[in-house]
Amino acid sequence: MKKLPFLIFMMVYGISFSQNYKITYLKSSNGSLIENQDPIVVFTRSDITQIGSQNIFNGKADFPNETTIIDRKTNSFNQVANLNATKTIHSKDSISLGKQTFEYLSDTQKILGYHCKKAKTIINSNTIELWYTDELKVKGAPTILGQNLGLVIEMVRNGNFVIKATKVEEIKLFPTKPDLSKSIDMLTYKDLLWKSRFTTISVFKDQIINFSDASKSSDSILCFANGTIAVRKIKIPEIKVGSQIFVDVTEQSNGDAYDRTGSFFIIPTDKPISFLDGMRNGVKTLPIYNNGNGKEYQGMVVNATYSPLVELMRFFTPFGVKQYNTLQLKDKIWAENVLYRQDVSDLRSLLTNQEVWIGINIGNYDKGGHKVSANITIHTEEESKAIASQVVPLFCTNNIMEMAGQEYGTMFNSDKGLEVTFQLDKPMKNCKLRYITTGHGGWENGDEFVPKKNTILLDRKEVFSFTPWRQDCGSYRLSNPASGNFPNGLSSSDYSRSNWCPGTVTNPIFIDLGDLEAGIHTLQIKIPQGLPESTSFSAWNVSGVLIGE
Repeated sequence: MKKLPFLIFMMVYGISFSQNYKITYLKSSNGSLIENQDPIVVFTRSDITQIGSQNIFNGKADFPNETTIIDRKTNSFNQVANLNATKTIHSKDSISLGKQTFEYLSDTQKILGYHCKKAKTIINSNTIELWYTDELKVKGAPTILGQNLGLVIEMVRNGNFVIKATKVEEIKLFPTKPDLSKSIDMLTYKDLLWKSRFTTISVFKDQIINFSDASKSSDSILCFANGTIAVRKIKIPEIKVGSQIFVDVTEQSNGDAYDRTGSFFIIPTDKPISFLDGMRNGVKTLPIYNNGNGKEYQGMVVNATYSPLVELMRFFTPFGVKQYNTLQLKDKIWAENVLYRQDVSDLRSLLTNQEVWIGINIGNYDKGGHKVSANITIHTEEESKAIASQVVPLFCTNNIMEMAGQEYGTMFNSDKGLEVTFQLDKPMKNCKLRYITTGHGGWENGDEFVPKKNTILLDRKEVFSFTPWRQDCGSYRLSNPASGNFPNGLSSSDYSRSNWCPGTVTNPIFIDLGDLEAGIHTLQIKIPQGLPESTSFSAWNVSGVLIGE
């Protein structure tokens, strides 16, 4: 990251003030100094106090960075943030300092040779003790708390976190005061500062996902399957190993009242055929998987010429949030939208420093459909012991092109289930299967509402089995205004389901596979899929990628 220009904080003589002080503080936790810290530095005199860090005042701080300037004449302070080399923002607070209250205690002690008194306060359930001195005739503190007590030499939070002065110096040079003429409100200031701490990549903004012949592609966004899929190419910057990567989707109904399967996904293009080819040229152009049950499953498993979709996040729409909020119930205040957010840091190698096709789908047959926005956020971690990993897409039976004829994931009605053969060109260590699974279909006897065990086999040996099931669906009732209500007092959205609830994300699970040798391997998924009943049938949306070192 770029450093702060030194001239912004160049030092000048304090012409009319004879007592200028510089105080340096270090932080300790549980009795030990915190390693590699940037010391807090306070400059203070009778009319002004500036709080920052050693690197900030020396022009060596990374962006963003923040200083606080207290105006002693007006008992107000300005928060000043340098977001980058050219943009600085600030906000003024004329109220908070005057509202601070303390309990003054009789304890005294000498710190750095100064006679110190003790005050105590409680902030957000934290007990904070401050040791301050009046001997220097100036005021200041390493945080905004206690600025009017005197010169705070030591702060102790909950008895185990300490900020303590290590040096008090009388100086001739004092930091220049930046231009504070264009202030913004504190809420906007905090929001801009927070957003500057990470990278946000907007993928979709108020995108309509519906079923309509009128759905058309634009220059940047391609629409497929009658508008139920939107895809665009995104340039992703380099992401440092160990950084945190999140995806988020905001959804509201634009007409559809039902709970639908949604997916935010990557389209791998590392092989001659991609899922994008199937969307452009028809689902029949995708590789076919057969398991002997008489059906053909298009584009669902890896082979030598094709990599399946990689789901960043599987989510489920609630029953009609926003569009059907007019369906009133006493003591129910419906949500305006639903936010889905998930950590996808494990998929870093598919994103970093690449142009990537990213898509979103909500399976529906409604002309109004749904309105969605989606982002990727990158949060850099400087200190991390994380090891770079590689990702191998293996399978995805979520029929994202359902509205363009892609078969449902019904292959589990045979003993073979889903069987994937893949080849590793070199060994992989500490392998894990990132596995997402949800059951669908039928009514009360369908797999959506009946717990079914998932069994995973590697090279013909069982490595893991579990029963995916969600029992917390009633927690999301306020996102489901159009959910049907039954005579027993339950809403449809209350009912437990096979690893999903209306209005939620389905989290992947990570299955340890150990070290894998180079060569050909077989992964098999078995689920005792329920039999069809009249026109109702059961299906399973499962997806998996291999992650290893």
